[in-house]
Amino acid sequence: MIKVENLSFSFPQKELYKNISFTLEETQHCAFIGTSGSGKSTLIDILMDPERYLFEGMLEIDPTCKIRHVSQFPQFDKTKETTVFEYIGEEFIKLQNEITSICTEMETSSDMDALLEKYQLALDTFDSIGGADFESNINKKLNFANLMKLKDLRVSDLSGGEFKLIQVMKEMLSSPDLLIMDEPDVFLDFENLNALKNLINSHKGMLLVVTHNRYLLNHCFNKILHLENMEIQEFDGRYIAYNFSLLQTKIELQEIAVAEQEEIERYDNIIDNLRAIATYNSEASRGRALKARVRFQERLEARRIKAPFVDIKQPNISFGIENEIEDTIVVNVNNYQVSFDELLLDNVNFEIKSTDKVAIIGPNGTGKTTLLRDIFNNNHASIEINADVKVAYLSQNQGEVLKDSNTILEEFIDAGFKTYDEVRSYMSNYGFEGEIVNQKIASLSGGEKNMLQLAKVSASKANVLLLDEPTSHLDTYTQIALEKAIEDYKGAILMISHDFYSVVNGMDYVLIIDDKTIRKMSMRKFRQMIYASHFDRDYLENEQNKKSLEMKIELALKDTNFELAKVLVDELEKLIKLL
Repeated sequence: MIKVENLSFSFPQKELYKNISFTLEETQHCAFIGTSGSGKSTLIDILMDPERYLFEGMLEIDPTCKIRHVSQFPQFDKTKETTVFEYIGEEFIKLQNEITSICTEMETSSDMDALLEKYQLALDTFDSIGGADFESNINKKLNFANLMKLKDLRVSDLSGGEFKLIQVMKEMLSSPDLLIMDEPDVFLDFENLNALKNLINSHKGMLLVVTHNRYLLNHCFNKILHLENMEIQEFDGRYIAYNFSLLQTKIELQEIAVAEQEEIERYDNIIDNLRAIATYNSEASRGRALKARVRFQERLEARRIKAPFVDIKQPNISFGIENEIEDTIVVNVNNYQVSFDELLLDNVNFEIKSTDKVAIIGPNGTGKTTLLRDIFNNNHASIEINADVKVAYLSQNQGEVLKDSNTILEEFIDAGFKTYDEVRSYMSNYGFEGEIVNQKIASLSGGEKNMLQLAKVSASKANVLLLDEPTSHLDTYTQIALEKAIEDYKGAILMISHDFYSVVNGMDYVLIIDDKTIRKMSMRKFRQMIYASHFDRDYLENEQNKKSLEMKIELALKDTNFELAKVLVDELEKLIKLL
């Protein structure tokens, strides 16, 4: 239904795509992945409204293809007194009212032909989107997502995550040929994330979903589009199979690279010998032989395989500490309470020691962010911060930490860097190189803004980190780099996250919000609870074995032991079939 051939597009300060081609066909559920700032959202904008963009190449969209869109940052007019049911059914209710109005007009009008034509057009439109069953279909969707309790609530009373799910349902029920969703998973708690997974997997139409969420990537989608370094790669199959294919290619390319390097070194020795001979033997044939060898070496260098999708460069995230604190309590929360229209948290008591890494887990809208912000501000009677503590804060509301009107350079000069050259050198570790450092923060993607926040947290050298949804908008490569930085960090971390993988891979234990208070839970029990609720019985063991095999393969590749790597890959392939 959609065909793109040799499409190229650039902004004045950045080239985004160079001759990319791909297709989207009926029934495909396609995940759209790529590092932050690679141009995924812009490509979606081009698909949605190609007339706005001056691009080269061909874009063919079936003229009958109805496209709908779930925005990365959905907005709703908070002044409207609209219930969830009315919001989801807005298009159906509007048509239903129009049909009723036409029928009323028919009772007194003399121009029946025009009204009958108008009536039939409205009726056909209503039928084409399944209008006869719209109330039943809305109820089914709400039940399917376990959100029937929201049906009669005002949309303005929903959490951000709940509203995102409601928007997904609304667009799905309009029966589009293609539904495009830009990071629909951001800020969803695990229950709502699971509901989104079920909605995606049950959807009958074509989907294009920008996501970095490893849970969704591993459990949804039958096609992958990967955008990287101005190129795009199509893969028909599951994400887990795509990663396996990348690993196989990586082994093959590294084996070729090692063989090529050995050949280049051999020719280097030959060239050195020919040069030595040429210094005391000036025969023309000797000079021609030397030039031929040099040209051959240049060709070898030129045909080194470039694989932009195989080995993506991870940012160098590192959380250092200026002042390490010995094993002592750094944050003490005693009988904390928070309420807005209703009581959210009550009688909350916990303490964080100087090297604890702790996740706060709970549904959307239960007061987690308010608690973290109160700890950061340190002006609440129930919260005590150790006098030797320096706190750094990453906010899910990026404008709370970053000034949109600043350029990247200005933001870090404001943060205490002395010179622009110092900022440029530092930011290159986080993937910000060249002219991008002169861009306004307002122009950056959500992932790039979160990366800036991580860079500011790292530069602070704080010994306590408060991280509110740090993986939101981050690509999977950066998520893995962040997990490694958390693992190596010598201070304390208190993190709000709905990213299951970041929690189980980096935290010592969790604080679970339960019945308006918080209780401590071991990581082993937390894993068991999540897996028992959402995975098959053997999934945890198989996934742990998969991770162990992948680590062994990485070690084999470091030792250039390609035979062992291939044996391990065969084992991994058998295990992946079980997942």
